[in-house]
Amino acid sequence: AFPDAERRLLTNMPTHSNAPAAFSVLQGSGLVHGYMDYPWQTRSLRELARLWWKIVRFRPQVVVYLMGKRGRNSLKRDAAFFRLCGAGEVIGLPTGDLAEPLYDASTDLWEHEGARLVRCLRGRLGEVNLRDPANWDLRLTAEEEQRARAALAHVQGRPLIACGPGTKMQSKDWGRENWRALLTRLTREMPEHGLVLVGAKEDAETAEFIARDWNGPVINECGKLTPRETAAVLRDAELFLGPDSGPMHLAAAYGVPCAIVYASRTRRGHWFPIGDGHRVVYHTVHCSLCELETCIENRKKCITSVSIDEMFSATLHAWKNGENQEKVIEIRSVN
Repeated sequence: AFPDAERRLLTNMPTHSNAPAAFSVLQGSGLVHGYMDYPWQTRSLRELARLWWKIVRFRPQVVVYLMGKRGRNSLKRDAAFFRLCGAGEVIGLPTGDLAEPLYDASTDLWEHEGARLVRCLRGRLGEVNLRDPANWDLRLTAEEEQRARAALAHVQGRPLIACGPGTKMQSKDWGRENWRALLTRLTREMPEHGLVLVGAKEDAETAEFIARDWNGPVINECGKLTPRETAAVLRDAELFLGPDSGPMHLAAAYGVPCAIVYASRTRRGHWFPIGDGHRVVYHTVHCSLCELETCIENRKKCITSVSIDEMFSATLHAWKNGENQEKVIEIRSVN
């Protein structure tokens, strides 16, 4: 829509030590040319003044608004702030039903967040086909692809399974004993496959633990790759295993079938992996939709109630049905 414009990303600083900055996913793609950051949920007048001055000096003509759910007063405040920064136009403000994902009773799934954002932008930018893989291309550089080839040299010529067991939220953590048991069963079904483990530096020890019984070659790249290099590695995998996480979205962006154990802290479908060929195991419990990052009282019942048998079945189906692009969501109510 703006091919000749200088495009900069305005983004908050990561709130978790093992969460990469948004710009690190786009840097080098040509989709954006730079970024401006700000502290998450800041109310500091000094920080807001610093941000205002950054934006004023950039002199934006258009602001494309891609925020998540916001209250009406927050939307008015944000729009006023950008006008104060000199922006001539703010597009994508989610008014009315644009602020909430739609519900599809036929599938019992909520609208994907990407689809909601597209609805917000449709009036100004036109239609965007989220099922077109070209719209998820991260435009990896030759250097990033070379780094991925070097990382996978040990498994060259073998089929590859990828696993990213880590998550920045305690409430999404299935537990390393579960992941180890799952991989131990899977390696009997996939004796010729190599295993690559991805994630943050903090996930490296867990990755080593869960892969101890894998029969084929194992590569632990946790903390060694940038998000974009991780995407380049995942692109070569036949399957991705993990919780709801950044690596899951990177794999899905390149059409890799995903088998995901999913905490029901958010609505079914809203943040599921995009595209077809995935298996998501999601249990509905009495405390679902809590949006908790840390769950103590109910001991993560929604995700700990997912059995190894369920994930084993989901993994085999995702693996075998990947070529058929069959998307199946496993949903169960648990008392």
